[in-house]
Amino acid sequence: MIRAESLTRRYGPLTAVDNLSFIVQPGEVLGFLGPNGAGKTTTMRMIAGFVPPTSGRAEICGYSVEEQSLEARRRIGYLPEGAPSYGEMSVRDFLQFVARVRGLRGDRLKVRVDDVIGRLELAGVLDQRIETLSKGFRRRVGLAQAIVHDPPVLILDEPTDGLDPNQKHQVRQLIGTMARDKIIVISTHILEEVDAVCTRAIIIAAGRIVADKTPEQLARDSRYHNAVTLRVEKASLVRDMAAELRGLEQVASVDIVEATRTLTVFPKAGASVFADVSALATSRGWSLQQLTLENGRMDEVFRRITTEAATKGAA
Repeated sequence: MIRAESLTRRYGPLTAVDNLSFIVQPGEVLGFLGPNGAGKTTTMRMIAGFVPPTSGRAEICGYSVEEQSLEARRRIGYLPEGAPSYGEMSVRDFLQFVARVRGLRGDRLKVRVDDVIGRLELAGVLDQRIETLSKGFRRRVGLAQAIVHDPPVLILDEPTDGLDPNQKHQVRQLIGTMARDKIIVISTHILEEVDAVCTRAIIIAAGRIVADKTPEQLARDSRYHNAVTLRVEKASLVRDMAAELRGLEQVASVDIVEATRTLTVFPKAGASVFADVSALATSRGWSLQQLTLENGRMDEVFRRITTEAATKGAA
């Protein structure tokens, strides 16, 4: 497992990471979320052994990252922020170099390099210098070097940064496949990534953990959980419809956006209003372009939690 105990990192008077403790078990894909400057990358670097903590400790598979550094690092695949590499090397030479540094030789080296080339679809750029690659391809090369030695622990800082939608889908599928027998920590600011690949999410703000839940639990914390969104053909009907919807017994409030002809119906705590809203729309003969039951909006939860944390910190 990955174990972080009271991890703290200070840079002079600035506390970048403040007393973080958490455990990640095999089979988990942990999404590490937070606004810019929250301490995500610093935490990843401490766990990976690239930055020493000011206080606290981290363990990888039972090995102390500071006291048993080589044993811990052997078990880590690390994709740093920006995916740094040797730009003058070709993709092929770079991956073979990393594999040798990781202790791979002979047939095992060839099998592992061929495997990551196939998984990340790098065959077409193998003989190109890395500095000539697009940002998306450089990111894929960075991910390939992180997994070339088939480590039990992956620490990935913004793994889909710079990728196009098709490449993002491919990488997310790869992460999902690897998650069956690995521990994976993903630092990201892309909220859709959490829904797509993560089994758990930690949100940090100002260096502190402010939420540690599954994506489903976070969605249930959203104001939009079990809300109903309607889009109508005629904007002139929106206000009259809102008035009728507010009259339903289990409705707490209705938000309207006339520019998009949209109404969002919010239920009272614990209530479900989809059936009532649908029945009212049918009885009134409303012409709807959309009638959707909301699961919850991660961006709304993220903003609320991090804003509240910032407000408390300022106080």
